[in-house]
Amino acid sequence: MRSIFRFKQFEIDQGNCAMKINTDGVLLGGSTCFPEAERILDIGTGTGVIALMLAQSHPRARVDAVEIDENAYGQAKINFQVSDFSDRLQVFRGSFIDMKPAGCYDLIVSNPPFYTNSLHNPDARKRLAKHTDILFFKRLLSFVSHYLTNKGQFRLIIPATLADEEIAPILSDYQLHVQHEMRISSFAGELPMRKIWGIGKKAVPLKVHDFAIYAEKGTYSAQYSALVKPYFLAF
Repeated sequence: MRSIFRFKQFEIDQGNCAMKINTDGVLLGGSTCFPEAERILDIGTGTGVIALMLAQSHPRARVDAVEIDENAYGQAKINFQVSDFSDRLQVFRGSFIDMKPAGCYDLIVSNPPFYTNSLHNPDARKRLAKHTDILFFKRLLSFVSHYLTNKGQFRLIIPATLADEEIAPILSDYQLHVQHEMRISSFAGELPMRKIWGIGKKAVPLKVHDFAIYAEKGTYSAQYSALVKPYFLAF
C-alpha cells in the first residue's frame, strides 16, 4: 500500500517500511552539512529519507546506503530511482558489517535502533528496526574507524543517556572523538532527550549547541523551522 510523503525536491513512499519517517531522522538529515564530502554512507537507511536529504544538500557527493530489512531495502531502492538524484544514489541489501567498501567515506551517518536492553517488540520487523544492544554500537564504531577518512565525520543521533553512559566510554577504544554535540530538547531549557554527535578521528575542542524543537506547545521553534525549510513543503 502506497503512503507518500512529499518533500520539496523528492518524495518518499514509506508504505512498505516498518519504521516510518520520524523526527530523529529528519533532524539528523537536516542538521548534517559537510560540504567537502564526496562519498557519503547512510547506515540503516530505512525509507531512504536521510540519504535523499544528503543527496539534496551535498550536490557533489555520491551517496551509498545500506539496509538489512528486505522490504525497506526494496522501498528505498524505488525511492532513490524515482528521485532527481538517482544517478548519485545506491542502496545495498544487508548489514553494514558485511560491507567491503572499495574506499573510505568522507561522511557516514546513522539513525540507529537504540532500544538498548528494552523488551522486544512482538512484531519481528519492528523489533529488528528498533531493538539493539551495546554490541551493535561496538560493531558500528569499529566499522567507522576502518572506513571513515582521516578528515571525515560520523554523524549519529541517539538518546542523551545512551550517548553519555554507554557510547562515550568506549569511543577511545576505536580512536574516535566527539567533535560536535547538538543537544536536542522539546523546549528550550529542558534536559536534552537526544544528541546528535559529530565524531571524527582527531581530538579537537568540542563544539556544543542546544536545539529546541518547539517554541511553545504546538508551535515549532525558529531553529527547527530553519532546519527543515529546505526540505519540507509546509515550511
